[in-house]
Amino acid sequence: MIRRRTLALAALAMPSLASAQDRWPRRPITMIVAYPAGGANDIVARSVAEPMRAVLGQPLVIENRGGAAGTLGAGQAARALADGYTLFMAAGAHTLAPALMRNLTYDIAADFRPISRVAASSFMLVTRPDLPATDVPSLIALLRAAPGRYNFASSGAGAPPHLAAVLFQEMTGTRMEHVPYAGDTPALTDLAAGHVDLGFMSLSAVKALVDAGRLKALAVTDPARNPIYPAIPTVAEAGLAGYEIGTWWGLVAPRGTPDEVIARTNAAVVQALRAPDVLARFSELGITPVGSTPEAFGTRIRDDVERFGRIVRSAGLSP
Repeated sequence: MIRRRTLALAALAMPSLASAQDRWPRRPITMIVAYPAGGANDIVARSVAEPMRAVLGQPLVIENRGGAAGTLGAGQAARALADGYTLFMAAGAHTLAPALMRNLTYDIAADFRPISRVAASSFMLVTRPDLPATDVPSLIALLRAAPGRYNFASSGAGAPPHLAAVLFQEMTGTRMEHVPYAGDTPALTDLAAGHVDLGFMSLSAVKALVDAGRLKALAVTDPARNPIYPAIPTVAEAGLAGYEIGTWWGLVAPRGTPDEVIARTNAAVVQALRAPDVLARFSELGITPVGSTPEAFGTRIRDDVERFGRIVRSAGLSP
């Protein structure tokens, strides 16, 4: 008798439990950003957070947890409860970290569920204004004529802009001196001042300097021309077929997050990327909205981990 009563009570409770799950989200959602406020990751996250709130009915609270080249925040996000109340704004750099850093506390491909690639930005091949090269072929000729004479700036050893230059040298048979900086700002300051010769820098970082004529833009690194600069060719079409490298930002959730949460969050991202203010903000910064299925984003993450690993090993940068 007692057993039958217990089973009956359990059966009555089941609809209420299902109803509780259907009410997700019932409280604010934390979105972890693994870099300081004001950077590209932070801007992308904050840009989509408000229109996503309008879709989901709960605010998305941005938590900046910078440190260890973005891996500290990633590790914290991976260890969060998989209840739908923690999201992580991953970046292309997180697929590079496994090739450069030992003893990571997480696996970007295995410990997260992909939701959607949110946005992307190509790198732009820029030079000091007086460098005697007007396009990619003339730059290659200049570098081949004087191996090691010219140098390139990057935002740090092993950072994606560094790898963009490494890939360029490997594909062209050229050799340049690497001048690493602690971030985009000091690198671009010296580049605009003519203290270094060239660099593969994120389009969002160089846009203002290119528009002001303080840097000379030769090409973008995407497979297609950037709509913001339709007159500037890609590196591939300028004579280096197969060259492609860039960066992206995308939402993931801890492994084990329910399917419903993934699906509803994906729909919220896609809708947020249609908001006029989001599109305007991204356009100002040279950022391209994407929006993708979880499956396509998962494939991109795995492919980038493998590709960056190859480039790092080829360049002798492995730890």
